[in-house]
Amino acid sequence: MAVSNARVFILSFLAALVFHRSLANVAVEGSTPAESPHRRFEYKYSFKGPHLSQSDGGIPFWIHSGNAIPSADQVRITPSLRSQRGSVWTKNKVNFENWEAEVTFRVSGRGRMGADGLAVWFTSEQGLDGPVYGAADSWNGIGVFFDSFDNDGKKNNPAIIVVGNNGNLVYDHQNDGTTQALGTCLRDFRNKPYPIRAKITYYRKTLTVLINNGFTPDKEDYEFCAKVENMVIPTEGFFGISAATGGLADDHDVLSFLLFRLTEPGQQPPSVDSEIPKEQKDKYQEEFQNFQQELDKKKEEFQKEHPNVQGEPIDDLYESVNDREIRQVFEGQNRIHLEIKQTNRQLAMILDEQRRYVSVITDEISKKGTSAGSGQLDSASQQLSSVIATQQELLRNLNELRSSFHESLKQIGSIQHQGNAGGVGTYETIQHFNDIKENLHTVKRDVEHLVQRNVQNPGDKVVKCPELPPMPSCLSTVHFAIFVVIQTVLFFCYIMYNSQVSPQ
Repeated sequence: MAVSNARVFILSFLAALVFHRSLANVAVEGSTPAESPHRRFEYKYSFKGPHLSQSDGGIPFWIHSGNAIPSADQVRITPSLRSQRGSVWTKNKVNFENWEAEVTFRVSGRGRMGADGLAVWFTSEQGLDGPVYGAADSWNGIGVFFDSFDNDGKKNNPAIIVVGNNGNLVYDHQNDGTTQALGTCLRDFRNKPYPIRAKITYYRKTLTVLINNGFTPDKEDYEFCAKVENMVIPTEGFFGISAATGGLADDHDVLSFLLFRLTEPGQQPPSVDSEIPKEQKDKYQEEFQNFQQELDKKKEEFQKEHPNVQGEPIDDLYESVNDREIRQVFEGQNRIHLEIKQTNRQLAMILDEQRRYVSVITDEISKKGTSAGSGQLDSASQQLSSVIATQQELLRNLNELRSSFHESLKQIGSIQHQGNAGGVGTYETIQHFNDIKENLHTVKRDVEHLVQRNVQNPGDKVVKCPELPPMPSCLSTVHFAIFVVIQTVLFFCYIMYNSQVSPQ
């Protein structure tokens, strides 16, 4: 009986397990992964270096106030001086339902602790100046605060705090906003080797804050900080960044602020034209028409003053594919032409050297014929005749090479003349290039053949010119010794003669 009960219990357990597994599979198959929203970059609400500031010191589409200092690469919201305030705000209102902001900044100072901190805002009005991190208090919107000073003494700073306000609350400085915080996380963002990156996303009434701590150069190394659900913020507002210092001071530098519009999957993002008000469209259209009319008037005046000048079509200013190929063909021809000219000059120099060498050998033969005997003359004349025959063959081959080079030059010249006169036919050009290539290969083979024949003859005997007999030296050792002895004797005789002639 017990065994049967155990069997029934095991079977019921397995049936329940299979049933739950089938339900889980159905649930997984029925659920679809959440699709990511469409992101579109909004340059009118963003800034980034280089060339961030204009010549007048302003930022395109942004305003700055207080102690903020724009530069080419960054905006220094506050310098590391005591009691400083600064901020930057968008000039135009943002009317996005969903958005994502990426802020890159540095907070650096010499002290172990810094103050006061930096804030990223989205509010219905611009808070250009005030006590809350350099911006106005009692704002209507959201503020993400990077608080670096511990006001309440609880050792919970530096911290990142998300605070919302409907325009009626006063920020609680003494408690570091903890009583009003909707989300918070402890992150040390001061004096890091790489810039700090904050990604603030508002999508489907949910605010999410991700932080890159600045320990690695990886820009996408984000970690979760805070999340606030069911959050309602104004439909229109301004983005801003502010900072402030107190008794302690840090440099608060913002390197970039990039804003993206988020659109839910399946919805088309609104066109750019629909975002421009009708008044601005009419104004821009009127300005364009006025400009077009002035341009037409100037064209007519120019045509009247210069009747001979005809306007060039715009298509002629650009190079087509065929024109580029023809230009490349002519450039290749010019390079080949220069190489053949240089080779022709080198061959002319070799010919001159060979002619001088032959003339020297013939002079030596004529001299040897008058001075040498019959036996020596026969052997020397045989060697010299073989050398002369080799040189004459070399001269003949070089002349042939030179003539072939002249023919190649003529062909290239004719091709260029045809191209300059009325364009180059692709088939004729290819044919001419093939002829030039064959001539060059022939020249290369002939030169290699001549080099091998000049270096070594078929009998493996190097042909050399007959050696000249050694010339006797002008003065031998014996004659030099006799000359020295005679000079010494004459010197002593002269001394004795002077001693006898001189008066006593």
